[in-house]
Amino acid sequence: MKLATLKNGRRDGALIVVSRDLSHYISAAAIAPTLQAALDDWEAIAPRLEQVYAALNAGQVTGAQPFDASLCHSPLPRAYQWADGSAYINHVELVRKARNAEVPASFYTDPLMYQGGSDSFVGPRDPIFALSEEWGIDLEAEVAVITGDVAMGAGVEAAARSIRLLMLVNDVSLRNLIPGELAKGFGFFQSKPASAFSPVAVTPDELGTDWVDSKLHLPLLVDLNQQPFGKPNAGEDMTFNFAQLVAHAARTRELAAGTIIGSGTVSNKQGGLFGSSIAHGGVGYCCLAEVRMYETIEHGAPKTGFLKFGDTVRIDMRDSAGASIFGCIEQTVVRYAGRN
Repeated sequence: MKLATLKNGRRDGALIVVSRDLSHYISAAAIAPTLQAALDDWEAIAPRLEQVYAALNAGQVTGAQPFDASLCHSPLPRAYQWADGSAYINHVELVRKARNAEVPASFYTDPLMYQGGSDSFVGPRDPIFALSEEWGIDLEAEVAVITGDVAMGAGVEAAARSIRLLMLVNDVSLRNLIPGELAKGFGFFQSKPASAFSPVAVTPDELGTDWVDSKLHLPLLVDLNQQPFGKPNAGEDMTFNFAQLVAHAARTRELAAGTIIGSGTVSNKQGGLFGSSIAHGGVGYCCLAEVRMYETIEHGAPKTGFLKFGDTVRIDMRDSAGASIFGCIEQTVVRYAGRN
């Protein structure tokens, strides 16, 4: 099943059911007004949404409209909780190696995770707003899951059963603000602005054999200024799967339905700087910081800059037939000038 949220002038938008091929949608207002409302009563509401989804795909509903991702919020325009992991230890290893630091042994057995701001996400076609390029604006292409209610201390198997939906995410980072914040010993805040999620959220059963062991085994496709930048496989080199990440988040608290858990920047192990880029046969990158890490390791200093105003980022994932699964995130970096 594929679900999305249309912008309608209200903070939480309007829930819609989207066809498998992302061509059409139908309102879900008669079943649930918002995605959060559906998640709050998932066992009762999901089967009704599934019936609409099946009829929509079969061409058996009246009133279906052409689907336009530019009219969408992120599936959850705001969420009760957004926690982002760092499940791809290759990414962490590169960060540490670039500054000649060892990765603590615990990083391989205990997931890294931070709690992000979830009061206001941006839509998949909305700008990446910033006040200054000097902040070091960077994309971070990731996969994320939305959970149902999760009990405190839930095990990995229970955590896996709690996963309701999957999405893509651009978890923007302001790299030049991060060192100062981390030096205070209290984590990210100003360095992590609003994230954007894919237009469509998808139930795990839609992914078939590409969803195995709570990992999504498909390339995550990233374009930067209309040029291929990354295509690492999200199922490879993932040290902690989504069930483990959800269980980690629930270790000391209950998770409410609608909690979003991110994978962290998708990153595959590969050769050095020359062999890692798509142009030289590698799988590329899901953030600019990773290119800069390779450059620092091999040349002593980074050469690639961060995003500038006017730069565009595109994040997508396609099935074996080449069809977009979630719809794409497509954003342009824009200087913030206040609300309209």
